[in-house]
Amino acid sequence: MCCPLPIRAESEFEQVYRLINNTVTTLSIMANDAKSTDLKKAALDYHEEGRPGKIETTPTKPYASQRDLSLAYSPGVAYPCLEIEQNPHDAYRYTNKGNLVGVISNGTAVLGLGDIGALAGKPVMEGKALLFKIFSGLDAFDIEINETDPDKFVEIVKSLAPTFGGINLEDIKAPECFMIEDRLKKECGIPVMHDDQHGTAIISGAGLLNAIEIQKKKIADIHLVVNGAGAAAVSCTRLYKALGVRPENIVMCDSKGVIRADRDNLTEQKREFATTRDLHTLEEAMVDADVFLGLSVAGVVTPEMVRSMAPRPIVFALANPNPEIDYYAAKEAAPDVIVATGRSDYPNQINNVIGFPYIFRGALDSGASAINEAMKIAAVYAISALAKEPVPSVVDEAYGLSDLHFGPDYILPKALDPRLLLCVAPAVARAAMESGIASRPIENWDVYRNHLREFMGDDGKFMRTITEHAAQKKQRVVLGEGNLENMIRAAVRLNNEGTLIPILLGNAEMINRHADRLGLDISEIEIINPRHDREEERRERYARMLSSKKERKGVSYAEALDKMYIRSYFGMMMVEAGDADAFLAGCYSAANEMAARAVSIVGMREGFSHFATLHIMSTRMGTYFLADTTVNPIADTDALVDITRLTDRAVRYFNHEPAIAMLSYSNFGSNGSEAEPKRVAEAVRILHEKYPEIPVDGEMQADYALDTELRDQTYPFNTLKGKKVNTLIFPNLSSANIGYKLLLGMGVGKVIGPVQVGLKKPVYFTGVNAKVDEIVDLATLAALDAIISDRD
Repeated sequence: MCCPLPIRAESEFEQVYRLINNTVTTLSIMANDAKSTDLKKAALDYHEEGRPGKIETTPTKPYASQRDLSLAYSPGVAYPCLEIEQNPHDAYRYTNKGNLVGVISNGTAVLGLGDIGALAGKPVMEGKALLFKIFSGLDAFDIEINETDPDKFVEIVKSLAPTFGGINLEDIKAPECFMIEDRLKKECGIPVMHDDQHGTAIISGAGLLNAIEIQKKKIADIHLVVNGAGAAAVSCTRLYKALGVRPENIVMCDSKGVIRADRDNLTEQKREFATTRDLHTLEEAMVDADVFLGLSVAGVVTPEMVRSMAPRPIVFALANPNPEIDYYAAKEAAPDVIVATGRSDYPNQINNVIGFPYIFRGALDSGASAINEAMKIAAVYAISALAKEPVPSVVDEAYGLSDLHFGPDYILPKALDPRLLLCVAPAVARAAMESGIASRPIENWDVYRNHLREFMGDDGKFMRTITEHAAQKKQRVVLGEGNLENMIRAAVRLNNEGTLIPILLGNAEMINRHADRLGLDISEIEIINPRHDREEERRERYARMLSSKKERKGVSYAEALDKMYIRSYFGMMMVEAGDADAFLAGCYSAANEMAARAVSIVGMREGFSHFATLHIMSTRMGTYFLADTTVNPIADTDALVDITRLTDRAVRYFNHEPAIAMLSYSNFGSNGSEAEPKRVAEAVRILHEKYPEIPVDGEMQADYALDTELRDQTYPFNTLKGKKVNTLIFPNLSSANIGYKLLLGMGVGKVIGPVQVGLKKPVYFTGVNAKVDEIVDLATLAALDAIISDRD
């Protein structure tokens, strides 16, 4: 079983690849529509604008001071040099070698452009380096070598090998690529892989295993026709043999037809797959074939050829940009066919990015001396198995789909599936260890998987923990603006993932119409329309409850009954009456009015005169809690005290040890005559006096709050000495709201919220334009709040 997907927002890596993937699809369509002028301009602008190219080098160590520089370079750098001289393996301790891949090419077979030369191929190699980084966290240097002589090329690459932890060979023409890879694998002592060969083989191999399972065939019985005899075709066919395809059932064709044993001047690779069967043309070979693998040119397969294949055929038409037969033409010719192509705008894309970043990640992390057959086959089975797992909604959402599942149109994971890193890399590392070529074996697989999550920035640990706890006792969570698409999508995600039981408030007809248009199945989701006649009894019951509660505050039964037609009132009363466990309201403007409504219906916790909201920010530096971000416009001293107490409880509730800084533009009285710093300082005094157990101090500026060393050196008396602040209390709503939105807009981290603190029952609210993943996170937090509240 693969690791479960953390519930989290789309990471910067996913965002980048989504843009790349969408761009590729768009550009393919543009090319097919003969809009080559627009395509050319868009591509050239993309590469030229801003800093030219697609990659850069970023320091990983401090460099601000003279001391930093003396450690980074002379004289301090001499010490790691001497350690490595004594023990070459220490290069993995003191340098980036263990996380660095060389993407190396001579430009002799670049994409479909052919032999365009080393320099002209540089944009492709930069792109490959970008993909390594965004998908697996591996750094990569693109190296373009202006040498076509295979022996000389090998010697040059060998001389560069000490720089890298692994080498990805790219866009080198056949048959030279075979000899080049073989020699470098034997002579370099680090993982070397020609991705054009093996990447395609591994991904298509995983697809083949799943396709034959769906088609109810056995791999030892299938008849395979391969059209194309280049590096990828040869490597694919070899791997298929290793997976169980019998050699006598393979027919390979090239531009001259079937490769027969009686043909003259066959290369060593073609001779390996030459047949003695009485077949001469591709058309003849296709008759009764179970599987077609195309790595050749567009349009060579006709619908008639597909119809001549065995029942339930499999067609992998991988010529790019246009396949050997169009996807829809093949499906029309044989409705029971499974079709895969190299294109992202059709189902079942055979995309090397599903493999190479994670294969190298596993190889480098285990200290493998090579990428051997066992590691490739491990990758095949890991990718194959992942396709059979339930597809996380974050993947559906990335592709604008709603119901991806294992079947004829989904035989491989999507390129944006973040589980690939967590499944393929460990499988490859384990295979390296079991085959005896790992110099740095993985000792703790749970720790290793968490380490892999960290490569993707926010590792999702915070929300993953919340989700796991919430799913243990499913709560009924009402989504107040059920007519909105984002709420409907969120309800479907929550229902499919089994985190909680979502209920949508709104017009059932409208909601169903939206769901049909979006391709969403909402048959299991309860829809309640507060305005419908069948809710009359509940409206009246809720009105009696509210008017009884507020009869001394001027709320009559008639007025309360009118309010029950409003979704936010109705939803909050569902929670108050026990008909639901939590409510998430949608705000069309400022949250103050909704907050006041919540206070009037469910009330505040005992011992508090205020309630507040906080936002949780997950960053690479850790998790931070920011309050109050939406409720109290100008917090007086009493409000600041309540906000701090409530936030302290919330941070502990989320299993973090709070260290609270109360912010201002003043540091510990430096602007003591001003009203705002005085108000914050007074709140700190009260907290220290009445609630000494709360670790809080201030007033202080944000940089002093976040820089422990600076704060402790400048103000050694502070009560947070030695502690890393993780909780920030802002002096007013304006600064808090601007602060967290500024950080969010700058991509500093993922923000979850607003999380309400201080109400008696779990009533939450968010903007009606909130993203689906934000709604999912808040609903999950509300569900966990309901569980804890029930225990209290």
